[in-house]
Amino acid sequence: MNWYLEALKKYAVFSGRSRRKEYWYFFLFNSIFYLILLIIDTLTGTYNQENGMGLLTMIYFIAVLLPSLGLSVRRLHDTNRRGWWILLSLIPIIGAIVLLIFMVQDSTPGENRFGSNPKEAVSET
Repeated sequence: MNWYLEALKKYAVFSGRSRRKEYWYFFLFNSIFYLILLIIDTLTGTYNQENGMGLLTMIYFIAVLLPSLGLSVRRLHDTNRRGWWILLSLIPIIGAIVLLIFMVQDSTPGENRFGSNPKEAVSET
């Protein structure tokens, strides 16, 4: 849960690097919260089948949009790629597969053009 909160604290930070652990824990908790809100929307009748979201899920989606984008860009930085690679998500299926491969790759060892390795910074303390 700390990784999820850490990503929210860096609300619209698109610089620096983020570890795989931070990215995937955020993804996990984000998915869990989304599903819970989706169930609540369905039970309360605020779910709209046309757009596939309900009132609460739409509010949550808007609230975590910038932190999600920022974390994804920082994760790409950690693999020594520019944040513009996030635009691959606009390409159906293939873009998502390529981004998934990028996101599961290990960090660039040492320092890269986007900063020092957050994994090494944690292990030194």
